[in-house]
Amino acid sequence: MDRIAYGGWDNCYRLANRSIELIVTGDVGPRVIRLAPKSGQNLFKEFASMMGKTGGHEWRIYGGHRLWHSPEARPRTYFPDNLPVQITEIKNGLRTLQMVETTTGIQKQMEITLDPAKPHVKVVHRLTNRTLWPVKLAPWALSVMAPGGVAIIPQAPYSSHEESQLPARPIVLWPYTNMADKRWTWGQRYIQLRQDTKARKPQKVGLALQDGWAAYALKGTLFLKRFAHVANVEYPDFGCSFETFTNADMLEVESVGPLATLEPGKAVQHVEHWFVFENVKIGKTDAAIEKAIVRLIEQSGKMMK
Repeated sequence: MDRIAYGGWDNCYRLANRSIELIVTGDVGPRVIRLAPKSGQNLFKEFASMMGKTGGHEWRIYGGHRLWHSPEARPRTYFPDNLPVQITEIKNGLRTLQMVETTTGIQKQMEITLDPAKPHVKVVHRLTNRTLWPVKLAPWALSVMAPGGVAIIPQAPYSSHEESQLPARPIVLWPYTNMADKRWTWGQRYIQLRQDTKARKPQKVGLALQDGWAAYALKGTLFLKRFAHVANVEYPDFGCSFETFTNADMLEVESVGPLATLEPGKAVQHVEHWFVFENVKIGKTDAAIEKAIVRLIEQSGKMMK
């Protein structure tokens, strides 16, 4: 772990092995502002006009990966993370701890560890209730991806009407979701959402993603996010454990934990595993995606053991 200046912030922390590097901000956060393979391209979006800024009461997206609490509401969700965070070194990584949010009484923390040799990052997201009363919420982990790529979202395996009479693919739409928008491809096995810098209107969808993974393909590099989908529990937004949002600037790959009622002083955590694979050719059809993805899912599973 190296302490470096990055993007106009003097206090950032770099974790790297031979495959990938990531940079965590110390002057704002908690936030991972950069995730890059050997090729050097940041898979996360950086908002140039906000880089290096600190302080103030305005919420800034900055870019990178952040931690929120769901369900989304203003002003609760949009507490600005514009102040310094406490950085503590841990084995193979670091812990970044935010001050207690003055408007919500919630304290955010991330523990970020990098495998010494493999392109695998583990991120433990933790929310702690520092109020004097119970709070109901869900941890919400949002990765803001760089423009020009495509999100790949698996659906539950297909089966015929004769085999299955009960529903298996809950999909949640927002008021501004347009299923006819050309950025969507609604395949039998995979949903694809392309990021388009010329698009004028945002798009969003949520799912009860039982497969527990989603991916983003960008210029030959694949970002794979894995997380647990817990059966028979309550999730926010009509049962979403995964959500994706896009506009003209970026595309978000978001996992969501189950709703929890936190008593004062108690915490809830949500774990993601990130993997970065280079030289991946992702086609546009279900068959082409399946051919490229299946072996990478298997590889990532082995890395997690």
